[in-house]
Amino acid sequence: MTEFLDRSGLSVDSRLADFIEQRALPGTGLDAAKFWSDFAGLLGKFAPENVALLAKREDLQAQIDAWHEARAGQAHDAAAYQAFLRDIGYLVPEPAAFKVGTQNVDPEIATMAGPQLVVPALNARFALNAANARWGSLYDAFYGTDALDAPPARPGGYDAGRGAAVIARAKAFLDEAVPLASGSWTDWQGGEPVLADPAQWVGSKPGGILLRHNGLHIELVIDPASAIGKTDPAGIADVVLEAALTTIIDLEDSVAAVDGEDKALGYANWLGLMRGDLTESFAKGGKTVTRAMEPDREWTSPSGEAFTLHGRSVMFVRNVGHLMTTPMIKLANGTEAPEGLCDAVITSLCSLHDLKGLGTLRNSRAGSIYIVKPKQHGPEECGFTNRLFDAVEDMLGLARHTMKVGVMDEERRTSANLAACIAAVKDRIVFINTGFLDRTGDEIHTSMRAGPMIPKGEMKASDWIASYEDRNVRIGLACGLSGKAQIGKGMWAMPDLMKAMLDAKIGHPKSGANTAWVPSPTAATLHALHYHQVDVFARQREIAGEAVPSLDRLLNIPVATGRNWSEAEITRELDNNCQGILGYVVRWIDQGVGCSKVPDIDDVGLMEDRATLRIASQALANWLLHGVCTPEQVDAALTRMAAKVDAQNAGDALYEKLTPDGIAYQAARALIFEGVTQPSGYTEPLLHKYRQTKKAT
Repeated sequence: MTEFLDRSGLSVDSRLADFIEQRALPGTGLDAAKFWSDFAGLLGKFAPENVALLAKREDLQAQIDAWHEARAGQAHDAAAYQAFLRDIGYLVPEPAAFKVGTQNVDPEIATMAGPQLVVPALNARFALNAANARWGSLYDAFYGTDALDAPPARPGGYDAGRGAAVIARAKAFLDEAVPLASGSWTDWQGGEPVLADPAQWVGSKPGGILLRHNGLHIELVIDPASAIGKTDPAGIADVVLEAALTTIIDLEDSVAAVDGEDKALGYANWLGLMRGDLTESFAKGGKTVTRAMEPDREWTSPSGEAFTLHGRSVMFVRNVGHLMTTPMIKLANGTEAPEGLCDAVITSLCSLHDLKGLGTLRNSRAGSIYIVKPKQHGPEECGFTNRLFDAVEDMLGLARHTMKVGVMDEERRTSANLAACIAAVKDRIVFINTGFLDRTGDEIHTSMRAGPMIPKGEMKASDWIASYEDRNVRIGLACGLSGKAQIGKGMWAMPDLMKAMLDAKIGHPKSGANTAWVPSPTAATLHALHYHQVDVFARQREIAGEAVPSLDRLLNIPVATGRNWSEAEITRELDNNCQGILGYVVRWIDQGVGCSKVPDIDDVGLMEDRATLRIASQALANWLLHGVCTPEQVDAALTRMAAKVDAQNAGDALYEKLTPDGIAYQAARALIFEGVTQPSGYTEPLLHKYRQTKKAT
């Protein structure tokens, strides 16, 4: 039974209280009694406003539902629809032209372009891998994936043919990015490199040469005695790329955190990352391996001056949005505290250890705390976050705008009012990102009663999503984000398909985005190649001033007007969505795994989190509402796909088979059949409910 302690009128889960008082507060100079008193005051002030903002979401949704119901069977009138959205306050006036004023931003965020990782805060091993993915072996990335056309490595030993193909491809990259004054890197014999552009050689150390291109570093590892180096005329044993410039440590969509026990673990891992002393031990190859954070990297410039490069990704922490409350803290009136308010206070408290240099390593050399704030609906909610961060800064004794914010452009009311959202946080914003998965889920839910939606596989080709992606970059540039903040793009969800990623994901830097999400450290190393192929900041200068795609395109509702569905189409879509829902939910509910590689209906591994779940559940809820399918058809698909998911997880010793009376199965079914009434179509309320039930058993 969970023990709760009284702290200034708050009832606090003892596990959380112990973490704060014994680990997070010591060394910060903050008094525990005053901390709790200030925390209670902050919650008392902001919790009622949080409730009011959520009520406004529901009121707007009800009015939009009524609009569509009143016009059922009529052709969509785009002009009337926009006028209606303005009348109810869903669309707000565009702000006058402005430029963001954000200061004290680390270069990895403001003036560099490269990959970004997102990892669950509850998994220390994954978090450490991501933090250490700032530097990655290009040889390993090519050799261990399908990125090359060379045949896969033979099991049980080194495949010399594949190795030769890897080295040839890496040398070709060097010829493109850092060409020699004459000849090819393939023939280079060693010594000081004579480059076509001598300024690209920036450092050396025993066994290493440091080059730079498009702001990113490339390390040549020189080891003639090694197995690889001895085959190379210059003794090159590896080519190491600066890869994941930034990482998001996630307390939101990729975790299953439903109580004080889960949250305290996530906060503790964040504290360890901010101090630089997080470690994780695990069994590998019959041995115990301990993973820790990489140190900084020391070099000497060609002129003989010593300098240091950051050894790790610069880390953001993603707090939860405004929706959920948490049982870990109860207010004086007995209600649960808004989880997002708690995250803002506690993650920033942990970050004080970085700002004050209390640990062994540093995250932000610019003296900032980086927080991604997801699932905000419009500028009023962004303004609420801005004032919340003001209050947390005052509570923790921080200078104004020390806490920076990343705004996820993943809800329809935010993307339709993006400039106004940026204006609401203009002096602390360091990040906007298109989350096309959640954005699709919100698109379906917002227009739930407009008609049956096109299948989810067709959504990415819709005109509204092309407009959404283009608007995000162009509005961000117009607001002055270039050189001050990241403009980001979404996740490549297939971690085993790296050749396809190399073919497709170059579109992100070409779009003017100076970061994009990748699913693994290896993917970060490969995606880094794209930022050598494209000078993103030059591309941003080309795009700046281009017209922003119209709201007409963005608000073009993706209904399947007049479509006659075949039984085969319906069955395929039901099976596809039900398989994805069951495959994700069974791990979330039974094992507390919030993000993992889940095989899809065709057995392709996809990185799944709550955003993908939101799309699938809302798509089926929409089809049920409009009679495209029947409840009986959905239940039959769930039965079929439960057997498939069981088979896909047959090798997992922790897996519990899906049965209709099982908690995970019930959760999956509820997400579909109660999808219309879920707030904004979010999956969190039901997932938390069923996971808490599972933990209680």
